[in-house]
Amino acid sequence: MSRSTAILVLLLAAALEAGGDAIIRIGLHTTTHWHRLFLFTLAAIVLFAYGWTVNAPPWDFGKLLGLYVVFFFVIAQLFSWLVFKQTPSKEVIIGGSLIVAGGVVISLAKS
Repeated sequence: MSRSTAILVLLLAAALEAGGDAIIRIGLHTTTHWHRLFLFTLAAIVLFAYGWTVNAPPWDFGKLLGLYVVFFFVIAQLFSWLVFKQTPSKEVIIGGSLIVAGGVVISLAKS
């Protein structure tokens, strides 16, 4: 698998995981039982797709985990901001910068 393909797969997996988590959160705050059941079922499908996407490729996931964590953090913050209208605090931005820096160090390290 090429590096660019691996990055795209990791981005997709992070979007699926953050999206599935967001769907569960929306479902938890939905009052209609049928709507909640639908959202929980959809979230289960999305989270299964995340698990399959991240585990199916034949890669060294331990090495790519640093980059995945960066993608998950950034996408989760985007969901929080765009879907739930929660802007990241100064502390989240500072901590997130450290997460991104760590992911860069891990992904650029020579094995």
